[in-house]
Amino acid sequence: MATAYCVKCRAKVEIRNPRNVTLKNKRPAVQGVCPRCGTKVFRIGKG
Repeated sequence: MATAYCVKCRAKVEIRNPRNVTLKNKRPAVQGVCPRCGTKVFRIGKG
């Protein structure tokens, strides 16, 4: 599973509902939701 840093929880969490996205500069990223607080989390470079 992909992990990301949640700014609200101040901890690394596993991304819930991960989906691969491509940034404007063609870099891969993973976007999802924090399982603890429900905030959107984002990880650049993992595609």
